[in-house]
Amino acid sequence: MPSAKKRARTYDPVKIRAAVLGQLGLVREGVRGLTGEQPALPTRLGDWTVRELVAHIGMAVTAIGRALELPEPARQDAVLLDWPFATAASSSAIDDFTRRLAGEHTDLDAYLAGVEEDLVRQLDEHPGTRLLATNAGALPLADYLVTRTVELVVHTDDLNAAVPGLEVPFERQALAACTRLLADALAVKAPGGSTEVRVPPYAVVQCVEGPRHTRGTPPNVVETDPLTWVRLATGRTAWREAVEEARVSASGERADLGALLPIMS
Repeated sequence: MPSAKKRARTYDPVKIRAAVLGQLGLVREGVRGLTGEQPALPTRLGDWTVRELVAHIGMAVTAIGRALELPEPARQDAVLLDWPFATAASSSAIDDFTRRLAGEHTDLDAYLAGVEEDLVRQLDEHPGTRLLATNAGALPLADYLVTRTVELVVHTDDLNAAVPGLEVPFERQALAACTRLLADALAVKAPGGSTEVRVPPYAVVQCVEGPRHTRGTPPNVVETDPLTWVRLATGRTAWREAVEEARVSASGERADLGALLPIMS
């Protein structure tokens, strides 16, 4: 796992709470509109159907409640930027849990309504400083809530891709937090200052070993939009494909990020 000792970006806990609840509400509205055989449509996530994808979205949020049911860790032993690199290890258990949930919840709207109600109660009852045992280590609740913006934004995009005509919007603060966390994770994975990665309007990071620029336009610049960046960072879009389709502009000999992506999958 890359070292995440660099100074972490800070997030406003009030805005993050609103972002998570807002994106969850938007997903619920979209799911409420599913008709006929749409819950059985395939997704780009292996052999998961839309029903399993929605079950997983709920599971990503209820992870907060499951962590709160465990004894509180004695001390924090992880930081927020450890999380993106710790997700792959749990993939098999996540798949099994997701399939079980999909079988248990036939009414997807009612399922997400319950998830939302429980989350509001949990956030009202517990301070952001409360430590949780997560797959990345012991993290404060406020930090773990930031990771839920990534889960919600990424899987909202998966849901839109799976259902023709479905356009669940992205809550601005949720998309911003997701973009920033994944950009900062790239800077942890490839520390340095030779390349500037720009994801306007949300993030700019320096990364990749090499000569560091001090003024003017950097010699190596990568620029893309937030959703393309999220798709690159999570393996939904390949680097070469995004460059060829002009969804990414990359200039300079150290501007090829293909070998560094995805950051998480």
